[in-house]
Amino acid sequence: MKILVCISHVPDTTSKINFTENDTKFDTNGVQFVINPNDEFGLTRAMWFKEKQSANVTVVNVGGPETEPTLRKALAIGADAAIRVNTDAKDGFQVAKELANVVNEGGYDLVIAGRESIDYNGGMVPGMLAALINANFVTNCISLEVEGTNATAMREIDGGKETVSTSLPLVIGGQKGLVEESDLRIPNMRGIMMARQKPLSVVEPSNAAAETSSVKFEKPAPKGAVTLVDADNIDELINLLHNEAKAI
Repeated sequence: MKILVCISHVPDTTSKINFTENDTKFDTNGVQFVINPNDEFGLTRAMWFKEKQSANVTVVNVGGPETEPTLRKALAIGADAAIRVNTDAKDGFQVAKELANVVNEGGYDLVIAGRESIDYNGGMVPGMLAALINANFVTNCISLEVEGTNATAMREIDGGKETVSTSLPLVIGGQKGLVEESDLRIPNMRGIMMARQKPLSVVEPSNAAAETSSVKFEKPAPKGAVTLVDADNIDELINLLHNEAKAI
């Protein structure tokens, strides 16, 4: 089984976010980048398939040279090879089209992507990719088993979970639960040294056109002051909720 794991290069959640050029561009100065957490769950599940079913695992990213350390980390975790599509990721549809070219050329059976990236939270790439390559698709995936060309997946739905049966080729949008957090892997020294010898291919893009563009970024409004109300003063609490907070 050939598995392709889509890796997003995203800011660490502890990074301080700022914008430049009149709030039209993200300021990367001083920002630490990591593997998108949803993608890391998927990569860990792919490692399980590699160890238990002898699957071959390739990781892919659409981005510039600055994303290669993130791909190298994925190689150090255990992926067999990496691919970088040499173009800036401008919108979800453009990324999906570039990934579709990689999938079609590589003949992958299973594509594991994160449900969404934690920077733009678009949640659109896995579904569009599945449509472009005419593959089955399961999003919000929290469990995946593959036997031959058949797959069983579990996904989160409103108020519960749903188990579905499907077949390869398959694209999943994985998330927390696909593996336990305790199963996530930290690259050791041996893995880091081996990653230097593994192939990282740079392929030129198909020049797929972006369908959207970012006009301006804006930070959330700062939280207002907190008003404390005595527990026995219910009338004042109701008044504040109604007239100031507009909550009731």
